[in-house]
Amino acid sequence: MDQNNGGILGKINTPTTSVASGVWSLDSQFEAQSSSIWPLAFPQTTIANSCRFNDGSSDNLVRTNASATNNTKYTYSVWVKRATLSTNQSILYNWYDGSNHAYIFFATDDKLALYDQLGGTDNINMKTSAVFRDTSAWYNVVIAVDTTESTQANRVRVYINGVEDPIGTRSTQPGSSVSLGMKTNSLTNYMAISSFVNNSSNYLDGYIAEAVYIDGQALNPTSFGALNPATNIWEPIAYAGTYGTNGFKLDFADSSDLGNDVSGNNNDFTANNLTSVDQSTDTCSNNFATLNSINAASGGTFTLDEGNLRVKGADTIEGYTSSTIGFSQGKWYFECESNFNTQGVIGITFDGDSGQVADDVRSDRYPGNATYSYGYILSNGNKVTNSSSSSYGNSLATGDILGVAIDLDNMKLYFSKNGTFQNSGDPTSGSTGTGAIDLTGSGSTGFCFVTVGDNNNGGYGQIDFNFGSPFFSISSGNSDANGHGNFEYAVPSGYFALCTKNLAEFG
Repeated sequence: MDQNNGGILGKINTPTTSVASGVWSLDSQFEAQSSSIWPLAFPQTTIANSCRFNDGSSDNLVRTNASATNNTKYTYSVWVKRATLSTNQSILYNWYDGSNHAYIFFATDDKLALYDQLGGTDNINMKTSAVFRDTSAWYNVVIAVDTTESTQANRVRVYINGVEDPIGTRSTQPGSSVSLGMKTNSLTNYMAISSFVNNSSNYLDGYIAEAVYIDGQALNPTSFGALNPATNIWEPIAYAGTYGTNGFKLDFADSSDLGNDVSGNNNDFTANNLTSVDQSTDTCSNNFATLNSINAASGGTFTLDEGNLRVKGADTIEGYTSSTIGFSQGKWYFECESNFNTQGVIGITFDGDSGQVADDVRSDRYPGNATYSYGYILSNGNKVTNSSSSSYGNSLATGDILGVAIDLDNMKLYFSKNGTFQNSGDPTSGSTGTGAIDLTGSGSTGFCFVTVGDNNNGGYGQIDFNFGSPFFSISSGNSDANGHGNFEYAVPSGYFALCTKNLAEFG
């Protein structure tokens, strides 16, 4: 209660989601909790960095193991955001020889597979019931193994975002107290993230954050995450326990040493084909947009890689894709670099309240091919909408950077070349829309998605996207007003990077 209530005098109640100060009555506390402005009930933590793995360049982390604390128990918690589907991709692999090894990987059916062999005998061979096909999402996977459990079905437990998976296929379950191939004691053991060490295959295409391996304990997911009561979203919390002799924690905070173990054990991994630009700020705490491999349409050789931030192809590409994140209001900014054969169209498409980007735009290959989509043709600088192009800006050459500012509050669209907005555009001009492309055409409703495609059946070679967490070097470095993103050119005032923290505030 405050000083106007009578009785107890105290500081006026001014709660936030992290602080509650002053003197509180039961009624005022209840009102604050029901309004979601009372501090959250679990110890939140922010994961600041992830590591971006590209299967095309065989990125991986490898270390030589020390002796294990316990050969029957371990826990592995990891946050993963996938990029490519329907291929075998390893997230943890342990190798001694052909008869002693273990691996955890996404299989070609996009289920998580677990396999463990010791002395030529299979201990574990099973798959989850769940499939992992959302390339826009971060998943927290916790695997807890304890072969000393009296109930066989409880010896291998898999949790996805805090919920236990029933394990769809259990062709082999571990016997009582058997030793594990994941835990073989040998200094010549090799443990890897993103590859099968013995045959250099099954590299991960995607992102990994907060990889924690606990040697000698089988833990619940509540050691690594908690359900946010205000949002009902599973979020990370700081692990406060011990790691065991062979345990490690990779937080990817040091861009010069992405395999650095911060658990205190110094069980460091060696980074192969990974450099400082593979450190990403795209994490489960702040999820950035990428291109959407699920929504991609192609009539030719069309591929996404580098964490779904590079789109590339050859002649007769006829490819199209959109962003993983859409938005219905606010002001947004992103950049892309023309890199080899500067063809293609970059722009935006509205879904018209249909819940997906319009199918006819996908089939016709490029943004601007309908009244509810708008694009910029890289080869000549023309703007295009409703299948009609007209003069607007300058063409782009290899190495040029196209900036895109989207103002849905005023329904205006702006493009810049190397920091100069085209057509004398001014993204801060509001409803005046100086130099803007107007977005008020028929069908410009619902959610808006960034889109890229081919307008001339000639192929656009390669375009590298930067939604705020680029995979290529930035020479200057500019963030938005909230401190999010890393861009080559200054973000226009009032515009923001396309990430979940900004969406929660402006989207």
